[in-house]
Amino acid sequence: EKNMEGYQGSVKAVMREVRRGVLKGIHAPVSQIITVKDKYSSAIETALGAQIQNIVTDTENDAKKAIGFLKESHAGRATFLPLTAIKGKVLDEKDLDDCFGYINLASELVEYDKKYTEIIKSLLGRTVVAEDMDCAIAIGKKYSNRFKIVTLDGQVINAGGSMTGGSRTQNAGILSRSTEIENIRKTTQELSARLRLMQEDYKILSEDLANVTAELDGAKADLLNSQEARIR
Repeated sequence: EKNMEGYQGSVKAVMREVRRGVLKGIHAPVSQIITVKDKYSSAIETALGAQIQNIVTDTENDAKKAIGFLKESHAGRATFLPLTAIKGKVLDEKDLDDCFGYINLASELVEYDKKYTEIIKSLLGRTVVAEDMDCAIAIGKKYSNRFKIVTLDGQVINAGGSMTGGSRTQNAGILSRSTEIENIRKTTQELSARLRLMQEDYKILSEDLANVTAELDGAKADLLNSQEARIR
């Protein structure tokens, strides 16, 4: 995650310059401004596609400077999303909730800071998440394929009716990796707390063991004295 494994070279180059303090007003790639539950990560990664690596900036001017850097350094191309320019629209179709297999709009399945609301709406506000391909096909037919539908396992019915599917490789894991890191952090905290309790228990048990051992040594000494007295 630290080395931005899986990201385009251009995105890595921009974020490297941000860390150096050369480029200002750059927030992060889309993948780093959202968090997603594990069960939705495949669907959201698919819904975003290459846009998952788009870089959020404060203004158009900040994006312009970053583009200038990429051009001068021949570091490739990247897409920027200025907060001052992006406006998003949310899908407004009647009775979507009643469709079998409908889960939610993709934009409702991610968590993010409120300042990124327009960005998220523009990227995911018109994409529906469905349980599986059969449900997606049924929903698409009902609404004449007016919007994009993705399934939990990452298959797609595009607006217009074309279908995309199969195994996923590109961008796969970028979102789930962040979630996995967060889960591991939580697990580490839980295990550390359990370890502290166990260490306290161990200390108490060690003291008990020392006391019992002392009593045992005393009893052995008493037994030895009794045996000597018996012999006498």
